[in-house]
Amino acid sequence: MLCEELAKGDTIGTAVGLLAQSEFAISVIADEASDALRDEYLVPAIRGERIGAIGVTEPGAGSDVAAITTRARRDGADYVISGQKTFITNGTRADFVSLAARTGGDGARGISLIVVPTDTPGFSVGRKLDKLGTRASDTAEIFFDECRVPVGNLVGEEGRGMRYILSHFAGERLVIAALATGAMERLVELGIAYARERTTFGTALAGYQSWRHRFAGMAIRLEAARLLTYQAADLLNRGEATGEIAVSMAKVEAATSVQAVAAEVLQIHGGFGQMEESPVPRYYRDAAAMSVGAGTTEIMREIIARALV
Repeated sequence: MLCEELAKGDTIGTAVGLLAQSEFAISVIADEASDALRDEYLVPAIRGERIGAIGVTEPGAGSDVAAITTRARRDGADYVISGQKTFITNGTRADFVSLAARTGGDGARGISLIVVPTDTPGFSVGRKLDKLGTRASDTAEIFFDECRVPVGNLVGEEGRGMRYILSHFAGERLVIAALATGAMERLVELGIAYARERTTFGTALAGYQSWRHRFAGMAIRLEAARLLTYQAADLLNRGEATGEIAVSMAKVEAATSVQAVAAEVLQIHGGFGQMEESPVPRYYRDAAAMSVGAGTTEIMREIIARALV
């Protein structure tokens, strides 16, 4: 419900910045970290005193998390970290990064999660990336050059980072489905309001059957996405084995539908839909990332297919 409402504020980027912290950067600390790490990072983050980011994606590893190359080697009581991450939400302003790094050999079993304060010597922010949408949230390249952090900053157990990442992906994907659902509801409201007030040849756009039926189609998409999202949330809450599949279905449907609805609402606004004083083009741009973030639509379909065949 919170995610849906945040999405209706005409700036999904703001919601993305908030949720990148709460849904992953600190939720994995809450679920898996030691009491000491929770006190040092979770508590001030909840108070709004610290900003967190999640460091998983690399230039050569996106959906294939097991392919990451950023390495953390043990040196006495410290990890020494070197590597690069990209597309990191909150990257330019984060006080700490919940970082996926390779502490062992190749593959998933060699990955661990380590909390890295951004004031650590050797940490640097590269470019603030210039994005198509969600521009109210910052996204950056970040670099680690022999960053030394205490072994106590390890989240959970060494070598189990991949499991922690995957167990939290479902929540992140559910958030995107809910954001898409809220955005669709707002877009339909904006479209209908404009259709009622805008007239052509003496008739309001809402009076034309072609547009009335298109709005009916948008309403169907909205309700289908909402019900799939709520079902997924229910299954996850109850710990059902089918929860991850339900989340993947919800994300595919919601992300696909919000892009279609955004295009329709942009169209009905005509020339005004091209103007930056309207929130409609912003929603149109913001919707583009929903089929990519936290796992592409293609990856979601593969997860669903594996459960079927």
